[in-house]
Amino acid sequence: MKHLIRLLVVLAFTGVAAIPAASAADRMWMGFHDDPVFRWDNIRMDELDKAQASHATIIRTLVTWANAAPVKPANATNPFDPAYKLDDVDELVRNAQNRGMEVLITIWGTPKWANGGKTPNFLPTNMNDMRQFAQALASRYSGRNPGFPFVRFYGIWNESNLGQFLSPQFGSNGSIIGPAAYAKLAAAAYSGIKAGNAKALVGIGETSSHGRDKPLPGSSDAITPGKFAELVAKANPNLKFDAWAHHPYPYPVFLKPEQLLKWPNVSLKSFPRFETSLDKWFHRKNIPVWITEYGHETKPGEPLGVTEAQQAAFVPRAIALAKADPRVTMFIWFVFRDSQGSTWQSGLSGPSGTPKPALARWTAVAGGLDARNPSISVKGGSAAPTISLPVREICGNNAEGTPVGTTYRARVGGKLIKVGQVQISLGSDCSVSIKPMFTVAKGKIYDVTFNLNTQNGTFLTRVATIKGT
Repeated sequence: MKHLIRLLVVLAFTGVAAIPAASAADRMWMGFHDDPVFRWDNIRMDELDKAQASHATIIRTLVTWANAAPVKPANATNPFDPAYKLDDVDELVRNAQNRGMEVLITIWGTPKWANGGKTPNFLPTNMNDMRQFAQALASRYSGRNPGFPFVRFYGIWNESNLGQFLSPQFGSNGSIIGPAAYAKLAAAAYSGIKAGNAKALVGIGETSSHGRDKPLPGSSDAITPGKFAELVAKANPNLKFDAWAHHPYPYPVFLKPEQLLKWPNVSLKSFPRFETSLDKWFHRKNIPVWITEYGHETKPGEPLGVTEAQQAAFVPRAIALAKADPRVTMFIWFVFRDSQGSTWQSGLSGPSGTPKPALARWTAVAGGLDARNPSISVKGGSAAPTISLPVREICGNNAEGTPVGTTYRARVGGKLIKVGQVQISLGSDCSVSIKPMFTVAKGKIYDVTFNLNTQNGTFLTRVATIKGT
């Protein structure tokens, strides 16, 4: 290494606040879903800056297939087929990356050309059409195409247990048929996403917190999330996915985060039972859970909502419930700012952008849960543990394979035990993997600070917590 990219060689022993390891999920991807504000608003850049300042590390967005492919593509697996209309998604993905944030793309909504002229909540006639679109989308954001950043997370359909989004849920005789149909959709989409980007992580379900398990005349069809997941597994117990995604909203909307809904409805308090059931139904262990929507609507915008003071009190309580669950690795609040483009009044800011008290509470909690600063457990006696660090800020103006210089400092109880330097390559998924050269001792907790830089002057710091078990 001739220059080691002007590594940060001044090894000043400056202190870094330790991030304590915990037995629960002490790191989560924390962020927001707000397409009207983050994708289409005239001041979307400012709003994303505010989200970044609140310690958001992920933005969820809904890619409606019917809008992205209003006409049938000539080559559906080609991510740049002229039929695809994804400019606003491209911009959001770039804007998120420039702010160091990941993106979760939830695919929803069938085009008329793919389902016989029906509305978007009816599934495609040929599941291969879904597979091809999912492949094109994941390929577009695979990191292989300059100017189109890598997208790590995908969801398949929105609130798939509701007729509003997936119809029909019931057959003509009242039998439940939605879950079996969804199992086919999820299998096709998963296959396509992985074909387009093998490193992507895919969540299925995206289920609403409540429903009914029988038709109710005059009401939209809705299956309870527990029953829906059970029947998805029954239809395909070998269905592949990386996480089950869920929206554990309180219902009715004025209830507190700790409200326990009647099973098989699933609120935050229901997660232990739901997770155990998921493992049983899918014959797996420790299935991860993503909270891809959650929020509390406020008065007066929502007359049945909570006061702004109540919302502020509920934010840390809801996050604490998620944090106490080691399977929950993502928490997305819906929405960031109340706006005319959203029917929900659960924003952490009002329509004018004035922060509600809840924004400060979110910001105070979210910073300590930053998933870009990993917390891992390593078997005692392991030498040079591999640490994977997301480095979106570096990926924004550096190509795959760019050399990244790193100085790392490992501490135990504040005492410096190891300093090292290494040059690694930037991965296509906007991450780097580093092996700090020390042996992890059982019962010890290590705080490892990584100072990273590139030749073009990009600098970044990450802190990893390693617990010897």
